Amino acid sequence: MLIRSYRPADEAAIIALWQACGLTRPWNDPRKDIERKLTAQPELFLVGESGGAPIASAMVGFDGHRGWVYYLAVHPGHQRCGHGRRLMAHAEQLLIERGCPKINLLVRTANGQVIDFYRALGYAQDDVVSLGKRLIPDI
Repeated sequence: MLIRSYRPADEAAIIALWQACGLTRPWNDPRKDIERKLTAQPELFLVGESGGAPIASAMVGFDGHRGWVYYLAVHPGHQRCGHGRRLMAHAEQLLIERGCPKINLLVRTANGQVIDFYRALGYAQDDVVSLGKRLIPDI
């Protein structure tokens, strides 16, 4: 798998990937999420490519205090091949290069398989409560 930055021609394939991985939700328009990411650190929107086609993604960001990863996805037909692990290692390295001291990510509590994946990579649950407030509705 080749890891590179997102290209505009990837949009349909990335959205289909997120849908295949169950990452999309009715209240988040994936096109708007992509559009928003391209306004901030677009080079940190990572795509894993195999055979010339996107098979994996990760939106990475660093706000000067913490690093974040969203939309980590590996196409179901390519899972359990180490692609997710490689993509996360690449994301971590990019954040380290930027001086990022800690990385955070959010996983839905019902997604035990993904929680186990991150635990195997050394991630642990923080003793925090995640709060959110929608400022701009997508729908």
